[in-house]
Amino acid sequence: MNLFDQPTEAQTAAVDAAITSRRSMRAFLPTPVPRETVEAILRVAARAPSGTNTQPWQVHVLTGAAKRRLSDRICAIYEDPAELAKHEREYDYYPKEWTSPYLDRRRKVGWDLYGLLGLAKTDRAGMHRQHGRNYRFFDAPVGLIFSIDRVLQQGSWLDYGMFLQNIMVAARARGLHTCPQAAFTEFHRVIADELAFRPEQMLVCGMALGHADPAAVENSLVTERAAVSEFARFLED
Repeated sequence: MNLFDQPTEAQTAAVDAAITSRRSMRAFLPTPVPRETVEAILRVAARAPSGTNTQPWQVHVLTGAAKRRLSDRICAIYEDPAELAKHEREYDYYPKEWTSPYLDRRRKVGWDLYGLLGLAKTDRAGMHRQHGRNYRFFDAPVGLIFSIDRVLQQGSWLDYGMFLQNIMVAARARGLHTCPQAAFTEFHRVIADELAFRPEQMLVCGMALGHADPAAVENSLVTERAAVSEFARFLED
């Protein structure tokens, strides 16, 4: 019998804490994360369910010089408006037309973050700099890049989301933090070249992994969640 077949209150609380304490951190300490720890996190995450056990995830773990090379290439493009204009996302992560409540939530988290950083709504240069920190993985010692084979369809992308969540929760269980990053999708051609993707491979997203910097004001951001009554219907009769 598995210990979670009859969980104690402490076990339930530990799992809940790993989930609810997960936040997207945007500043990390340089403290290294051992390869063995990353491997353990990925091993646990790979227990995510996938349709007919297809296991569609492919993970590229970047540290040290390999991470710097990718970041340097992307940042050079990001800071050159002419070059930046040549790059666009390979797939639509966000809706083409925003509606409420999604637009409202997006605006709130953006202004809450910029407010903590002291960035006014007119400070486009400051916002540009802050967004550019994505491409340094917010200084995390480990950068993760995720890819998927193009032959796979929407169901496999749903499976992928569960795998990514497993990584973030397993990281919290080890005292680490993460930041999932769709920002990398704009530079899918650069990433495919730098990481020697096969033609059939497609970029999904990136993720920063490491020890969060407790002194960074941006890491104090705690986003709101809708009440269960707002998104769940209980049908009994």
